[in-house]
Amino acid sequence: MLPRVALPREAGALLRPAELFTPPVSKVWLEIGFGGGEHLLWQAAHNPQVGLVGCEPFEDGVVKVLNSIDAEGLVNIRIHADDGRPLLRLLPEASIDRAFILFADPWPKKRHHKRRLISGETVGELARIMRAESELRIATDIGAYACAILHGVLGQGGFSWTAREPNDWRQRPADWPPTRYEAKALMEGRKCYYFRFRRA
Repeated sequence: MLPRVALPREAGALLRPAELFTPPVSKVWLEIGFGGGEHLLWQAAHNPQVGLVGCEPFEDGVVKVLNSIDAEGLVNIRIHADDGRPLLRLLPEASIDRAFILFADPWPKKRHHKRRLISGETVGELARIMRAESELRIATDIGAYACAILHGVLGQGGFSWTAREPNDWRQRPADWPPTRYEAKALMEGRKCYYFRFRRA
């Protein structure tokens, strides 16, 4: 299954991401670190006109998604079975209509902060590849990381925070399905933060 849905790794093959899908799609969404794939699969099933690119370096999550693609007959998912950050550098400008980073590893120890997915470099690449008015969704269950996310994304200058009241970031929207990581966090009594940013 993987060769059928694997994303090409050559920059030239990614110049028009929407053309990687058959039948054609009207928009392309990107999820970096899809974990068990619950969110990726839900979005693909509920948005058949959208092409979903999912990045995940861990084999267990990739295998689970491949099995579901096969069982459910999903044709609008492409898989990058690796770290998503190098892929960002290959994607063309203004080619992504929505991006998701959900419950990424917070790397809580200060000496490990440089390993965090949300960094100035990553946010800058996201700003480059995302279309104007597109949406970046980020979730975490770690308060200190939530602050770092807000600082990192808003400090880059390419995004605005869409929240108007506390419930806008305390409650998950209806079109944002839960993941197993979120369920584990809530079971252990941690608060979850659901951020939505608009590309300028």
